[in-house]
Amino acid sequence: MQIEVQLFAAARQLAGTESVRLQLPAEAQAAVLLDALGRQIPALHDLLPSCRLAIDCRYAAPDDPIDAHQEIALIPPVSGG
Repeated sequence: MQIEVQLFAAARQLAGTESVRLQLPAEAQAAVLLDALGRQIPALHDLLPSCRLAIDCRYAAPDDPIDAHQEIALIPPVSGG
């Protein structure tokens, strides 16, 4: 299945794009998506362990299933005041 992942902040800067499309197995989980993202965009590899994946505006656990019609976002750590 094709998944589009929205990228924010440092992830967007490192990837050089607002979003990325990934091809995943039909019954993929959040951890599989993160692994595929790191392989497709090596510049994100070191940032991914500190990021959170959001599925339909809810933080995902590694074993949460992914569906092609969901809104997926990669949220890097934030800082500031």
